[in-house]
Amino acid sequence: MIPEKLQDLIETLSLIEDRNERIQYLISLSESFRPPPTEIASKPYPEERRVPGCESAAFEFSALRADGTKDFYFAVENPQGVSAMALAEILHETLSGARAEEIAQVPEDVIYEIFGNELSMGKSMGLMGMVRMLKADSARMQP
Repeated sequence: MIPEKLQDLIETLSLIEDRNERIQYLISLSESFRPPPTEIASKPYPEERRVPGCESAAFEFSALRADGTKDFYFAVENPQGVSAMALAEILHETLSGARAEEIAQVPEDVIYEIFGNELSMGKSMGLMGMVRMLKADSARMQP
């Protein structure tokens, strides 16, 4: 079962039937996006943290919590990368603090439930890469 916060967001999005309303909702999420705090990561971001295939030059980072879970952060270097910023905000808000076993259940194609099926091949590959990289990072959690 995927983390409850992410499931709640997907259910909320499923209620927005009008495509333009969904787009506006996702744009509003992208406007909430903030890069990682400087104590987590600062420019220039290390290449090993770059999300492969992401056209928006996204980088993934995390910070361990006292309970063994992690807070997840993304830097999105392309100021036009609205989809990447929206997904970064969604992943930060819904998966930070989730257990690794829950995060492992998140399918990479969850992006289609969030953004719809109209994504270009390049955009979908980059967004799935963001999910994939966060899942790999989560799997490296401390016991």
